[in-house]
Amino acid sequence: MNRRTFCLATAVALVGLPLAAHAETLHATLYKNPQCSCCEGYAAYLRNNGFEVDVKATNDLAQISLKTGVPANLQGCHTMFIDGYVVDGHVPVKTLRKLLTEKPAIAGITLPGMPTGSPGMVGKKKGPFTIYAITKDRTAPTVYATE
Repeated sequence: MNRRTFCLATAVALVGLPLAAHAETLHATLYKNPQCSCCEGYAAYLRNNGFEVDVKATNDLAQISLKTGVPANLQGCHTMFIDGYVVDGHVPVKTLRKLLTEKPAIAGITLPGMPTGSPGMVGKKKGPFTIYAITKDRTAPTVYATE
């Protein structure tokens, strides 16, 4: 096999691999209430999408979110730290990857509450999810994405 054939065959083989095989594994730490099971579902969803997730149970979840700038009315049911950002709630991977690719100058993002049909939650999605950007200077959050 000549060099050109080898390179072409390798490129074709790599195209068929999942995205996670092409990139470094992204490491995340997810803090959750000890009694919450949907957070484990979200962690499994992330793992199935190529992330490495360390889950830590805590009774101080609201305090963790507040310390990172997530207002009480926009908190999700868990708080995750990844690549220097805070991610609150059941944020879909598409928006999470957007954050990690664009690397905006914000503290993080949040999908408030526990929306039905969001990753890790049961039920059928009833409409678009609104994901908010959490600013570093603690000014009012703005819409980061809808999904």
